Amino acid sequence: MSQLRLKLLEPHRTSLEKCVYCPKLSRAACPVSNVEANETVTPWGKMSMAYFAARGDVPLDAGHAEPAWACSACFGCRERCDHKNEVATVLTDARAELFARDLAPEGARRVAERFAAREAGRAGELDARSRSAAAAPDAVHVLLGCGYERHAPDVARDALDATEALADAPTRPVRACCGLPLLYAGDRPGFEAAARRLAAEVATGGRFVAVDPGCARAVRVEYPRVGVSVKAPELFVDLARSSLDRLQRSASERRVRYHDPCQLGRGLDRYDAPREILARITGRPPEEFIHRREHADCSGGGGLLPATRPASSAAIADARIAEHRALGGGLLVTHCAQSLRRFRTQGEPAEDLASLVAWAVAPR
Repeated sequence: MSQLRLKLLEPHRTSLEKCVYCPKLSRAACPVSNVEANETVTPWGKMSMAYFAARGDVPLDAGHAEPAWACSACFGCRERCDHKNEVATVLTDARAELFARDLAPEGARRVAERFAAREAGRAGELDARSRSAAAAPDAVHVLLGCGYERHAPDVARDALDATEALADAPTRPVRACCGLPLLYAGDRPGFEAAARRLAAEVATGGRFVAVDPGCARAVRVEYPRVGVSVKAPELFVDLARSSLDRLQRSASERRVRYHDPCQLGRGLDRYDAPREILARITGRPPEEFIHRREHADCSGGGGLLPATRPASSAAIADARIAEHRALGGGLLVTHCAQSLRRFRTQGEPAEDLASLVAWAVAPR
């Protein structure tokens, strides 16, 4: 059997072939194809295009490359697949091959080009708090996630305060970005460089906590795939769950509905922890969406979709918000920077679990 000309896809040959010859059993699980009603961007279509490009059956051009970026990396199709094919992982590697050939869509290229400038500004903002914790030998490295830092600084502050209280130690924000935007853009060398910077920063010191689940999964799962060794971060939700007895109960009777973030749920297998935390704070289990846990619907914020397919990303979020309101509304709570941003941008005043935890551990 001939070698695939997109080398990063060779280890995925079996997964690709299973998708290509599949009768599209996972098509209904893809949020992108559901809103676009386009066969090309079903899981079958995207995997088929990647396979045909890798074999040389279609030209390597922008038109045939584009479907690789029509994925929110929600892992929803994997849950519907009898073989548990890792479609998102295959498409991430396809993006790297196509980006290297200058075939990435404009939105992805723009993210990669602006990354360095944004990182410089971001690191400057974190310097003050980092310096204040530098002298503390027990300071906890906290990987907030640039999505929180840039688009929800209120949640970033709450997450630091909550971590400090729960860990009983000063916190030191990690200045390096995990590089996830570069991974999804397709800039594999840039992602590897970002991973090595973060690994070097957290190599000293003890405890390491990640707030955003996308960042946590990048460090735990994607770093080993590119050969970067770093200690696995503790998840913020695990830290909060281990301290349930320290969380105060709210007197509010407002309804609270929980949205399962794809990276936290299907990505890191955390379904019970956020629900237990919310139940502790509110005094009752949170309200649910129709599809939940392993089959929860995507918010449209992941996989760089807001940059590469903004209309589809917005439509996916609008569908979640409409469902939330149709089920009775209330406070929509998630725990993912991209989901939070997507909901707030589309007009829903959502909150993040980290902010509720910060309130629940604050002295009264």
